[in-house]
Amino acid sequence: MSKVIIFCAPSGSGKSTIIGSLMPREELRLAFSISATTRSPRGSERDGVEYFFLTPEEFRRRIAADEFVEYEEVYQDRFYGTLKSQVEKQLADGQNVVFDVDVHGGMRLKEYFGDRALSLFIQPPSIEALRQRLEGRATDTPEVIQQRLDRAAYELSFAPRFDRVVVNDDLETAKAEAYHIIHGFIIDEQTNA
Repeated sequence: MSKVIIFCAPSGSGKSTIIGSLMPREELRLAFSISATTRSPRGSERDGVEYFFLTPEEFRRRIAADEFVEYEEVYQDRFYGTLKSQVEKQLADGQNVVFDVDVHGGMRLKEYFGDRALSLFIQPPSIEALRQRLEGRATDTPEVIQQRLDRAAYELSFAPRFDRVVVNDDLETAKAEAYHIIHGFIIDEQTNA
């Protein structure tokens, strides 16, 4: 039976790098969830590949029809969400579906999929270490960095509600730990079933 893997982390925790190291591992059969959004396609993005591009009206109609596992209105008329039908299709195709979502989306996904889902929280070793990483990127203003740190402190309060927490103090160690956790959840459970 295919599984759901949920990743959450504060910005700058290394989550994208860790996920990127796992996606090519063929034995894990991982595939990203394809979300729906009301934003316009960027660059070479195609409908049904990177996202399902919906109008705000269509998105609201689907919310009313209870077609989403989780969704969020990030700004007025700017929605992002996960269609139940898309996830079920990917699971039926034998894919283990990966989600990269905020803590609220992660909690809703875990509630919806239950034991079929593994929720992983990628945590920086400390807020100070996170500050150094964000400053080291040199991509944000001091105000934006402070906003990210304030958000991170809030998100960190959710870590105990996740199935597993991986502290990214050393990137290679965190990648290996995430791999072993996910491998155990997907492969070992199938072997013991």
